[in-house]
Amino acid sequence: MTTPISTISLLRLLLFGSLLFLERGFAFEGRLNSESHHLHPTYHNVHVTSLMPSTVCSPSPKGHDKKASLEVVHKHGPCSKLQQHKVNPLSYSHAEILSQDESRVASIQSRLAKNPAGGDNLEGTKTTLPTKPGNTLGAGNYIVTVGLGSPEKELTLVFDTGSDVTWTQCQPCARYCYDQQDPIFDPSTSLSYANISCSSSSCKKLESATGLAPGCATTTTTCVYGIQYGDGSFSVGFFAKDKLALSHTDVFDNFEFGCGQYNQGLYGATAGLLGLGRNPLSLISQTAQKYGKVFSYCLPSSSSSIGYLTFGNGGGVNKEVKFTPSLPNPDYPSFYFLGMVGIRVGGQKLPIPSSVFSAGGTLIDSGTVISRLPPKAYSIMQKAFTELMTMYKRVDGVSILDTCYDLSEYKVVQVPKIVLYFRGGVEMNLIPQGILYAVKASQVCLAFAGNSDDADVGLIGNVQQKTFHVVYDDAVGRVGFAPRGCN
Repeated sequence: MTTPISTISLLRLLLFGSLLFLERGFAFEGRLNSESHHLHPTYHNVHVTSLMPSTVCSPSPKGHDKKASLEVVHKHGPCSKLQQHKVNPLSYSHAEILSQDESRVASIQSRLAKNPAGGDNLEGTKTTLPTKPGNTLGAGNYIVTVGLGSPEKELTLVFDTGSDVTWTQCQPCARYCYDQQDPIFDPSTSLSYANISCSSSSCKKLESATGLAPGCATTTTTCVYGIQYGDGSFSVGFFAKDKLALSHTDVFDNFEFGCGQYNQGLYGATAGLLGLGRNPLSLISQTAQKYGKVFSYCLPSSSSSIGYLTFGNGGGVNKEVKFTPSLPNPDYPSFYFLGMVGIRVGGQKLPIPSSVFSAGGTLIDSGTVISRLPPKAYSIMQKAFTELMTMYKRVDGVSILDTCYDLSEYKVVQVPKIVLYFRGGVEMNLIPQGILYAVKASQVCLAFAGNSDDADVGLIGNVQQKTFHVVYDDAVGRVGFAPRGCN
C-alpha cells in the first residue's frame, strides 16, 4: 500500500533545481561532388493537401504483422484515442507547439553547455509498439501504449530518446495529477508492485538519470525520484518496480519506474513517459538481456497515419539500413550523438565545412520537433532553399520558423529536395513532409531553424525523421536509417 508524499516534502523536492534535458573534414566531399545530378532530382512534386492534417485515419499496411505490435498514431490525429479528450482534436496551436519545442531545445543545449558537476539534492525477441505523435514535454512527441501491473493496466506514454527514467501518474495523487485519458495507475491494485528502498543501488543511480539526487521518504524509507523538464513540467513520486508488458509475450518482471504522485505540465492526456535513453535505468538498458540494446521506430508521415516502435532486431537488421557511428560523449552518455558532415539542397552540395557541424555536435532526438542547425549552416541552407522557391510568395514566419510561403493558390508545388549527410556515407533524403511544416495552406514553412551560436549542439528532430526506419544499435554504438520505413 503506497503512502502519499507530504506536501512539505514535495515543496522541498521541487525547490531544488530542474532537470535540463538535456565527422570531420571533407572525406565525403569528392563522392558527393562526383555523383551525377540525375541521381538527386532537384525537386519533389508535392500535392499541397498532403502537407495538411487529415480528419480520416489511414492505417499503415505495416501496422500488424508477426511481430508484437502496438499502433503509433499522432496524439491529435484521427487514429488516436486521445482525440476523445478534446472537442476538436485538430485545433491545437502550432505556435504553442513550436514555442514548447523551443523550450525543450533550450533546456538540452543549456545542460550540454553548462555541464554542471553533479545534480541538485532532493534529500529530506522483438516487440513492436505502435507510435503515436503527441504534444508533451514542450514538443510534438510520439506515444505508445504499454501494460503495467498485475492485472495489467494499459497506459499511453510518450516515448523519448532524450530521457532515461520511465514514469507514470499514480494513485493516490498527493497534491495534483493532470488530466489523462487512461485511468490513473493505482499500485495498490497490482499484485506485483513494490517500492524501491532508499538504500538500493537503483535508487543511487537516479541522479545520473535525472540530474537530481533522490530523496527518501522518512516514514517508509522508500526512494523518491524527482524530474523537472525544460518547459517547467515535472513529476515527483516513489521509485518502484512492477511488471511491464510490451506485448502479450514480452513481459518484464521488476521493471523500475517512477510512480508519480505529484505531476504537472503539458503532457496532453498521456499517462507519462517511456525513457529510451542510454542510462542504466532506461527501458533500453533494463531489457538489454532480451533485446540486446537494439530498438527502432518509424514516425508516420502525417498525424493521420500510423508508425511503430520495435525492440530487438528480430534476428537481423534490414539490409537497406545504413549505419553511422553513435559518437561517445562521456559527459552526456545518455544522448545519441551523430557525426553530421554535410547538406545537399536541390541537387547541389552546400559549401559548409564539416567542422561547422562538429563544433557543437549533433544529437538525434525523438522529442524535438524541428531540426536545429549551426547558424552558419542554416544561413547557407536557407539561402539555397529560397533561391529555388522564388516562384512562391513569401509570408511572415511563425515562432522559430522564418522561411514561410503562401501555397493556398496551388494544388501541386515543387519543393527543393534536401539530403542530410552523416559519417560513413550515410544520408537522409528527406520526404516533403520532412522538409516543410504546414501551419495552414497560406503559411507553409521550411522545417529547420538555426541555433543562436555555432557552439550550440545541433539536433535532428522528429519532423525530419518521418517515414525513416531509424535503428538504434547501442550495443555496437551506431544509428541507422532506411527510407520508406513505415510501408
